[in-house]
Amino acid sequence: MINTISDIHHQFASFFKDKNLQPWAWYLSKRLAEGHICIAVNDGSINEAGHPFLIQADPTTLSQSTQYVSTDPDRPAPFILQDNKLYLHRYFNYETIIVTELKKRLVRSAENQFIYKEQLATHKELIKEMVGTLPKKELQPDQRPDWQLLAVINSLRNSFSIITGGPGTGKTTTLAKLLRLIYTLDPKSRVALAAPTGKASMRMADSLKGKADSYPDQIREAIQKLIPFTLHRLLGSKKNSIHFKHNQQTPLPYDWVIVDEASMIDVPLFAKLLMGCNEQTRLVLLGDKDQLASVEAGTLLCDICEAAGKLNHFATAEIEWLNSFIPTVDRKIPTEFTGHTPSALTHCITELRLSHRFEQDDQIGQLSRAIILENTTLAQELLTNTDQKQLVHIENTSDRYFTEFVSGYASFLKEKDIFKALQKLNDLRVLVAVREGDNGLYKINKKIERILQDLYPKLIKPDTGFYTNRPIIVTKNNYELGLFNGDIGIVRTDPTTKRPAVWFEDTAQPGTVRAINPAFLNHCETVFAMTIHKSQGSEFEQVMVVLPDQQDSPLLCRELLYTGVTRAKKKVCICGAIETLEKGMSKQVQRISGLQSRLK
Repeated sequence: MINTISDIHHQFASFFKDKNLQPWAWYLSKRLAEGHICIAVNDGSINEAGHPFLIQADPTTLSQSTQYVSTDPDRPAPFILQDNKLYLHRYFNYETIIVTELKKRLVRSAENQFIYKEQLATHKELIKEMVGTLPKKELQPDQRPDWQLLAVINSLRNSFSIITGGPGTGKTTTLAKLLRLIYTLDPKSRVALAAPTGKASMRMADSLKGKADSYPDQIREAIQKLIPFTLHRLLGSKKNSIHFKHNQQTPLPYDWVIVDEASMIDVPLFAKLLMGCNEQTRLVLLGDKDQLASVEAGTLLCDICEAAGKLNHFATAEIEWLNSFIPTVDRKIPTEFTGHTPSALTHCITELRLSHRFEQDDQIGQLSRAIILENTTLAQELLTNTDQKQLVHIENTSDRYFTEFVSGYASFLKEKDIFKALQKLNDLRVLVAVREGDNGLYKINKKIERILQDLYPKLIKPDTGFYTNRPIIVTKNNYELGLFNGDIGIVRTDPTTKRPAVWFEDTAQPGTVRAINPAFLNHCETVFAMTIHKSQGSEFEQVMVVLPDQQDSPLLCRELLYTGVTRAKKKVCICGAIETLEKGMSKQVQRISGLQSRLK
């Protein structure tokens, strides 16, 4: 039974005095909180959800609620009913902006194809020199083409493009090659790099370091000067407002906007990004379409990729043109990638398919593929094979391996140099699926604190809120302090004030740290363990993924498991019952939106 007094969705629905509409308003509000953009009105799920109103929800009555529901998007109303989907007007508007702006960009790409192709043709020899060599290992046919270079070419011939791929497929290497050609075509190009979170933007900058060392001086210097923004900082956040400084009236002053970790972008933010880019700005998204979707509404990157149909398939004439830039026969696109009816959107998206991190027999790579393909048999074989060096399975946190794993935090506890300590903190991380319960964030962090205090009593003493060596993660953007959701710091004594301070890496001066008074940090928590959601955009040498106590946890799904496992570069431990893992692998994030169908 729903407690209607504390149910904010019931309170929202009760605002509307139409009895027939109230169950729909309640259900739509509830589903928006779960990440859906809209609800399907004909699938019967609303009555199965047990809404708190006495009346039966009837789809036929919605169109009669004309005071609140409009079937004409041009007629203002709180709710929009389109294609048997019910939206809040604001979210229908966000989706419409995305569809409209992407279609404009597709048209612009078509209109400028001759110009874009001519520009590329003038530098064909340079592009040919950038072809990568194949690793000496057995490859699948779809891994042999040089998708990295083809992604660069596709990005340079479109006003909008997506480069997607799993961990280790070389998205950053591809970005470096793209930047080289952007600055070769026009040394005065104005380029902005961005990511959804502060942590992801810092990692973007770190990943680009060294990638341009062999480039000509002028291009190398231009790339090195690029400092990635968070999307909120790029667009110019307004205090206590959902709007940004940069919009259609005052667009961003860039020729190129390139956004990493695009799977983390929600629908409202992407709509505002599109509105903040002028018609001439070229937009490139990089991300893993199989990764966990944004915390907020929508599965944007996945929806766009799904709407495109078969990725890396092109018309015959397009394959011939693309292959003209690839001198090495075994790196060309084979004829089986000829699409029968590839859409304009298909030509804007390139999927990187060769992982340089994970070999074919690499255990982390095999486990991540098993999770995505829902191959529970392979996952079980991998985790129960005692010969594995990269994978470990333990049943619960009472296992001695848990203590052995978290004792690795001693590396940063003992490091006196704060900048180096921050780097060592990222050598390992415990990742959890949920916040509550014995295997939830709060209890796991407390357990790790107790273990470390027993092992290293002189290094950690969690007797105060901001105790020495406490690792901190920021949980809400603070623009006044220049701190963003996901930023990580360490509590150490400030030698000037002799008081505790939280030290963060200074993004304005890479390689240095800055101190923040703990009194100013109202939104932060301990980060020996962090949620898998928060780990997006991060990489660690070793990861332990702690599964929930309950096998039927609604948060545990295929994308969550995949994201957690692929945060590791060298070693993964799965802590929990194999049955819980298998249960999670069988569930996939299904967020309802109209984006796919409207883009198609």
